[in-house]
Amino acid sequence: MKPSLLSVLAAPFLLLLAACAGTAPRATAAADTLPGGRAATALPADDLRAYRLPVPPAPPAAGPEAGAKAPVPAPAAPRPPAPLPTNQVNAQVEQRLRDQAYTNQAVKYAQGFRLLVYLGLERDQAMAIRRAVIGRYPDETDYLSFKAPVYRLYVGDYLTRLDAARARARLRGLTQRAEVEATQVLINKNP
Repeated sequence: MKPSLLSVLAAPFLLLLAACAGTAPRATAAADTLPGGRAATALPADDLRAYRLPVPPAPPAAGPEAGAKAPVPAPAAPRPPAPLPTNQVNAQVEQRLRDQAYTNQAVKYAQGFRLLVYLGLERDQAMAIRRAVIGRYPDETDYLSFKAPVYRLYVGDYLTRLDAARARARLRGLTQRAEVEATQVLINKNP
């Protein structure tokens, strides 16, 4: 007798189905979700009353009577003030902050921006623009560099491109051209 393919596949399927049917969890529903408001048989739930926050009872609402006054609730007991933090920064943290401040004072250069106000072959022209800029804005730092045969005149030390763009707008009348260039700039001009 030769077993058919259908019986070979059906036998393991039925065994698997029978095994899973015996271990399925029971579904429970709340009483208000069942038709007719019947209560469902539920598994015992854990008691969570110890973890719930206490809720004060709501004051009774005033009735429709004209002379009825709602009772005034008693004032709650005053809370003690929260303790002020003491010794937030301990000695070790204080020492590290001092070390970091000392290290930061030693930093002289940062990545920033300068204005290139002259680029050309004539030294006299570069010096004339330099005198005009210094005459109008004496606080601006100027840098004149010469790489044969080109003179370059840079003005200012700006940490942000926005500051450099504002300075460029101020210098627009003094120079024919002013370009913002990224470079390394001095941080502490006055040591």
